[in-house]
Amino acid sequence: MDELLVTRQDRVAAITFNRPEKHNAINLAMWEEFGRLMPGLAADDAVDAILFRGPAGGPFSAGADISEFQTLRRTPDLAARYNEAVTGGERAILECPKPTVAMIEGFAIGGGSQVALACDLRLCSPESRFGITPAKLGIVYALPSTARLVDVVGPAWASWILMTGDLVDAQTALRIGLVHEVSDDLANRTTELLHTLTSRARVSQLGAKALIGRVSSGRREEDAEVRAHYDASLHGPEYAEGVAAFLDKRPPDFRAARG
Repeated sequence: MDELLVTRQDRVAAITFNRPEKHNAINLAMWEEFGRLMPGLAADDAVDAILFRGPAGGPFSAGADISEFQTLRRTPDLAARYNEAVTGGERAILECPKPTVAMIEGFAIGGGSQVALACDLRLCSPESRFGITPAKLGIVYALPSTARLVDVVGPAWASWILMTGDLVDAQTALRIGLVHEVSDDLANRTTELLHTLTSRARVSQLGAKALIGRVSSGRREEDAEVRAHYDASLHGPEYAEGVAAFLDKRPPDFRAARG
């Protein structure tokens, strides 16, 4: 779709918000498209990592397209359907088994912060601003989105962000864990990070992401699903390559090992 541009390069799929006339506000169709797009990228063997970004120079996203609310959310039933689509799009990003990265230039408000928070790793520019503003609209933020915010920044800062609706600057975002890094050279730093991610063992990343998700949800038992991740690594070609590369004192080539 025109509002989401998808490009592929060096085993990275980049999803770029493309609604400049709306400051990249996320409309209902875009939330629904996330639900279709992410499973396809997850299944694409040529993709090792997924990047979310705005256009060069930003912004990342102004949040939800409020102009839709008077039509697509005009009744409680319509609002419930709208919220289901938003939750489904967010869940599709969260549940993608491959590493996801948000590169945030400029502001990420409302749904923009929601997409960024759904990603595994987040980098921003010094000028970036973040905010989740349902308190300015008379809306109660959805429980799954609230839970993700609490998981990332903790209940104290989640309370501040949701109750005030105020914007958080880049350095505060770094301090509270909302982003991992603030970079003056964001594009190059993001490229470096993506190169690191795509050079690592896929089986390790898939396993790490799955196990981190389990721990975050309070599940710590080693059941058959967890053991399947162990087995996939111990009996897979990437493990053999990693050990051989270590003994040979050379960088591993996990892509070649996978064939």
